[in-house]
Amino acid sequence: MSLFRRHRYFVAAAGVTLAFAVVSLTARRSVALAALSDGGGLALMFAGLAATLSHAVMRRKQERSFWGLMAFGFVLWAGNQGAWTYYEGVLRKDVPDPFFFDIVLFFHMVPMIAAVAWRPDLAKKEAASRLRKLNFFMLVGWWVFLYAFLVFPYQYVTHDVHLYNRYYDQLYGLENGLLLAVLAIAVWTSSGGWRLLYLNIFVPALFYAVNSQFLNRAAATDAYYSGSPYDIPMIGTLAWIAATVWCAREWELKTTEFRFDAKWSNAISRVAMLALLSLPVLGLWTVLLDASPTAVRTFRVYVVLTAMLMLGACVFLRQYMQDQALMQLLEESRQGFESQKRLQNQLVQKEKLASLGSLVAGAAQEIDHPLTAIMNSSEQLWSQGELSSQQSTLLRKILTHAQRSRDLVVSLLRFAKHAPGEKALVDLSVLLKRAIQMVQWRYAGDKTQIGVSIDAELPRIWGNVNQLFQAFVEIVENAMDALQEAGGGSLQIKAERHGDDAVLQFSDNGPGIREPLRVFDPFYTTKPVGKGTGLGLSVAYGVIIDHDGQITCQNKPEGGALFVVRLPIAAETAAAGAGAN
Repeated sequence: MSLFRRHRYFVAAAGVTLAFAVVSLTARRSVALAALSDGGGLALMFAGLAATLSHAVMRRKQERSFWGLMAFGFVLWAGNQGAWTYYEGVLRKDVPDPFFFDIVLFFHMVPMIAAVAWRPDLAKKEAASRLRKLNFFMLVGWWVFLYAFLVFPYQYVTHDVHLYNRYYDQLYGLENGLLLAVLAIAVWTSSGGWRLLYLNIFVPALFYAVNSQFLNRAAATDAYYSGSPYDIPMIGTLAWIAATVWCAREWELKTTEFRFDAKWSNAISRVAMLALLSLPVLGLWTVLLDASPTAVRTFRVYVVLTAMLMLGACVFLRQYMQDQALMQLLEESRQGFESQKRLQNQLVQKEKLASLGSLVAGAAQEIDHPLTAIMNSSEQLWSQGELSSQQSTLLRKILTHAQRSRDLVVSLLRFAKHAPGEKALVDLSVLLKRAIQMVQWRYAGDKTQIGVSIDAELPRIWGNVNQLFQAFVEIVENAMDALQEAGGGSLQIKAERHGDDAVLQFSDNGPGIREPLRVFDPFYTTKPVGKGTGLGLSVAYGVIIDHDGQITCQNKPEGGALFVVRLPIAAETAAAGAGAN
């Protein structure tokens, strides 16, 4: 892109300003000159308004508040300019002083100050963003109050043009100073395209602020007229800002992290509180020291009371929002602590399983050899048939206990050799139903019931069918054993999708778990001697963890135990679900 094409809008702005300057310096005061000045200014304002509205619609969300507020500022500015154009160009009358649209001109900078102070170039947290909005709303309310407190009395209560113009010009100058201050801070603390944007608004705003003081003095001495040289800086300001907004479409406006020092990040909040505290001070000054006419003082007292009521309501709202933000922070901290604790427990559990696995593997193999010899010798002795009844009884005990020991060895070997198997897409609903049917067959006739609620659209996961089947059987058997010992009860199994996870809940109404934190420890069991090895839930825990899932256990407040298994759904299923939404 050529240099001229890159800066074409600024070249056009300079050309418009130069052409107007030539006409203003050579032409005499006339209706045509006033129409040219007023209409030209209005056209430039509409150009800036069109560009800001385009940005407010097309730009990303972070920037929309900025461009929307800038557009609102242009609307107010154009409203005042349109009123001037109507009086001088259509009615061909001098604009009255004071003028109703003066208040529109005064407040056109408020949304612009808000736009820059909002700092769309800095990333902000949502909670802090809401508080900043409320604080700035309080400052805007205080600024409206100050205008009503100083200017309104001499416009609507007692008509005093001299005092009206003096207070109006002072406040307008202060408002220009505030805009320049926030722009200067933005230029200093921003970077890249945003710094270029702020700088190109700051420079013409500085010329406009300086020129406003000279223009107001000229108006006070009747030396000002529309189209006079005093309007040249205003036309230049409008043209340059409009060019800046149009050029911003080609600038890369990046959002960066908020890096203000903590003492500066609370500046707006402190200024808002100081503004609120100034209200009773101004009220006391009005009652005790103000030498204005009685009507003016009465009006000011009412204004102070109204402002205290409105800003006081904002303070209560601000406190409520801070309390809500604090509660949210505490909840996030609690959830973070629980997640960290859960991850730590999972890490400790995996270390236990790994160390015990390597330990029992060797021990189980060494035990299996003599145990096999004992069982083979016992079976040979049994087959001879020359034993007495007492010897037969003892031999049966030897075989029974040897078989129990063999089962324990098999469990130990299965526990020790646990390793991730080949994984494929698994239909959890089918696998869960198979596990339930198997356990139900073993507990047929008991006073226990199993209720099942499985989501019809439960997504599939990547997993090993045999390992998951074993894990589900162990969890269901553990619950059924607890219910059987309690004399009966019910087990409710629920499976559904939560986000990107398949969540399975096993809830029973039994006696609960004595030590929920130890339930997944190897060899931990509350069953009578000979009924359990204490490895079933440990194996289930290892399977779920190997599938990148989570398994938790807790006692319910109303009684009974609750096991929750979370397994990540397959990537293809998650993508399909996201596309459907």
